Amino acid sequence: MKKVIFTLSLLVAAMIGMNAYAQEVGANGPVITIDKEVHDYGTMEQGGNGECVFTVTNTGNEPLLIQMCKGSCGCTVPSCPVEPIAPGATSTIKVKYDTNRVGPINKTVTITSNATNEPSKMIRIKGNIVAKPTEGGTTTPTN
Repeated sequence: MKKVIFTLSLLVAAMIGMNAYAQEVGANGPVITIDKEVHDYGTMEQGGNGECVFTVTNTGNEPLLIQMCKGSCGCTVPSCPVEPIAPGATSTIKVKYDTNRVGPINKTVTITSNATNEPSKMIRIKGNIVAKPTEGGTTTPTN
């Protein structure tokens, strides 16, 4: 029994050591870190400001190159940096949603980069757009 416990403890120690080594190796190269995964607009009136910003930091040790940003539909338009993001530096991804569309928002932006941790990263926007009040001061429900 003592031999089994000793063998298992050696195996666990070896696995922990290999995991630490794998994390250390994975830290080389560009690493994308974003300040938030989701931007929640909350409830917004039709025609409101549909712009939001995500802050991107390169926590790696080589320049981060964002090759493409693509919205999940034509109503979600991202604007991504074209210049390399140096190690330790930050940049922004701006997303504009067409708030003339009434109803719930649940859209994604896919970021493609040379990041070693997540070469394809998705961020999301959500919220609800309500119709502008009519001249009489009432709002027509859209759901």
